Amino acid sequence: TGVSGSGKSSLVFDSIYSLAQSSFYETLSTYVVKNLPKINKPNVYKIDNLSPCVLIEQSKLGQNPRSTVGTYTEIYTYLRLLYSRIGYPIYDSSYFSFNTPKGACLKCNGLGVELSVDLDKLIDFNKSLNEGAIKHRTWKVGSRYYNIQKAINYFDMDKKLKDYTDDELDYLLYQEPINYMNKSSGFVQNFSYEGIVSRLLKRQGDSRGLVINDYDKTFFKEISCSECHGSRLNKRALEVLVNGESLIKLLNMELEDLYEFIDKIDDEVAKEIKDKILRDLKVLIDLGLGYLTLNRGINTLSNGESQKLKLARCIDNSLNELIYVMDEPTQGFHYRDVNKIIKVVKDIVSKGNTAIVVEHNRKFIEESDNVIDIGPLSGTNGGELLYNGSYNGLLNVSESVTAKYLKNRKKINKEHKELKDYYEVSNININNIKDENIRIPKNLLTCITGVSGSGKSSLIRYLLKNDKEIIKVGRDTVGISSRSNVATYTKVFDSIRNLFADANNISAGEFSFNSSGACPKCGGTGYLKMDMHFLGDIKQECDECHGKRYRKEVLEYKYNNKNINDILEMTVSDAIGFFYDKKDIIDKLKIMEDVGLGYLKLGQSLDTLSGGEIGRVNMSSYLYKKGNMYVFDEPTVGLHLKDIEELIKVMRRMINEGNTIVVIEHNLDFILGADYIIDMGPDAGKNGGKIIFSGYIDEILNYDTYTAKAIIDYLMEE
Repeated sequence: TGVSGSGKSSLVFDSIYSLAQSSFYETLSTYVVKNLPKINKPNVYKIDNLSPCVLIEQSKLGQNPRSTVGTYTEIYTYLRLLYSRIGYPIYDSSYFSFNTPKGACLKCNGLGVELSVDLDKLIDFNKSLNEGAIKHRTWKVGSRYYNIQKAINYFDMDKKLKDYTDDELDYLLYQEPINYMNKSSGFVQNFSYEGIVSRLLKRQGDSRGLVINDYDKTFFKEISCSECHGSRLNKRALEVLVNGESLIKLLNMELEDLYEFIDKIDDEVAKEIKDKILRDLKVLIDLGLGYLTLNRGINTLSNGESQKLKLARCIDNSLNELIYVMDEPTQGFHYRDVNKIIKVVKDIVSKGNTAIVVEHNRKFIEESDNVIDIGPLSGTNGGELLYNGSYNGLLNVSESVTAKYLKNRKKINKEHKELKDYYEVSNININNIKDENIRIPKNLLTCITGVSGSGKSSLIRYLLKNDKEIIKVGRDTVGISSRSNVATYTKVFDSIRNLFADANNISAGEFSFNSSGACPKCGGTGYLKMDMHFLGDIKQECDECHGKRYRKEVLEYKYNNKNINDILEMTVSDAIGFFYDKKDIIDKLKIMEDVGLGYLKLGQSLDTLSGGEIGRVNMSSYLYKKGNMYVFDEPTVGLHLKDIEELIKVMRRMINEGNTIVVIEHNLDFILGADYIIDMGPDAGKNGGKIIFSGYIDEILNYDTYTAKAIIDYLMEE
């Protein structure tokens, strides 16, 4: 543990894990290694007693719409095998896969959804055609298709669309192509008229117009496939039954119900397959994922659900003497579920393995056999081993920031700020949320809480989909690249380059290492990379620009006696002092400093940052913007208790400037500092999806919810 940026990731992932992997690669043939991810050998003198490592990262599982809980856990693979062996009629297992032509629904190609035109996005029914009722640019006033609508002389162009008859609307929207002849201009003109929706649907299916399709998609919504009804499979696959049920019925069962169904199968041919499926299901159920279905898309899972699926792969494993390297395994977990994760990790250790865990969770640190604290602070002020021993011993280390915050627990916010106005949404229906209404107070810090699977992420997805003014802040939007650094990602570098350009009367592009200003030899990377095939790439400092990325001529241009490379070598805090009179630059830099990133260099590549640092860099790129509402998805992931305190201060400043902040969060230190809480539950899956409490943070203590119990337990431990 240790404050964010203190060196935890460098020690655990960049040193221990990297050396273990590169050493393991040396035992394999070059033919095998060349097909594996490349690992660079770290600059480490020696690590004793090193074993092969299993890495459980902090990242989400991906956004592939074809990846489901069933495909990721491979339980779906065994169900396909089961149906191919004891189902009737008899087909091989490929006929039960929605990712193969044999099994996929022909209409949706195995996605389970199809696109339908969203009339609310396409048309403003309170306007006439002459007033621009059609929002799509192809039918804007004065366009070719607008003139066709006018030329056919069928529509009253000044009549509000809400006053159109059913026949008029049908002709406007759904009419199939029909030929017209227009003689009004003095010569015969032939043209074709087609309804707007009819034409959009045809364009959407035309693979030639990729750019048009991307724009058109903004006027579409996803609905369940009308042929397979969301099953993804074709009719032939759905006709095969096991114990009277089709495969899709099993894929849509909650895992607990599926376990009971599989357990009742009595067929000697299927015994081995059945036992494997039951073992895998039990692991998921024990982790608290019994409410999920195998058909649930991976891209719809919360952080906590994704993390549990990763852990599930490690549990039913008989290997020992491995090192499990984990990056915040409790991220995304409700206080109630943290004990389950601690038990999983202890079970892994009890089999003769070692677990090295980067973690900030109070409970997890307290339950650890050994605690290593890195610090004392971040960046150049960190990187030291402050403590290595028992949890109780850590509390006595005076120079440890971690010890200070572990001993001093946060008090609950008892201030009842005036509720002046609300953001209200009614009849919410998505996943396990049915006909719920929500009221979010404006200009306050609101936490959305609840156990994993209770409906928090689904609720936020619904809000974002139905209100484009809401600004979502999440780490899933960060594109990590060696060419993207702190300054470029937060857009502050645009202002800096313009400043240099004005001062030297040349183009701002000259000060971009990704453009005309780049060193011709290294292309603006600052290093030369030598491909070592199956070994990790070797990077050497460029001998022409000496790691500075720019052409020699560019570095001769100065602003206040500093060249562009000097600026990129500055820390955020140093740059604030240097650009003291440039408000547009200062505003962005100050936010980074406020979220505890003052120690980062402006030119530091994003691929060298820890998870907590990346989250805060991403956050700071949004916080200078003005919006009706900000929605944060677990902003405390990767943050030390000290950094959480700073984060709350920044959000308070945003609220004082007139913004509304909504946060999905499990961290009790953060929750206790909120103004308002919306608790989802009472449990997960079909037993969740309801707003069981909504009110001031201290009022929830009077209710019987898992979140209330967690807060009470936290306060009593003080």
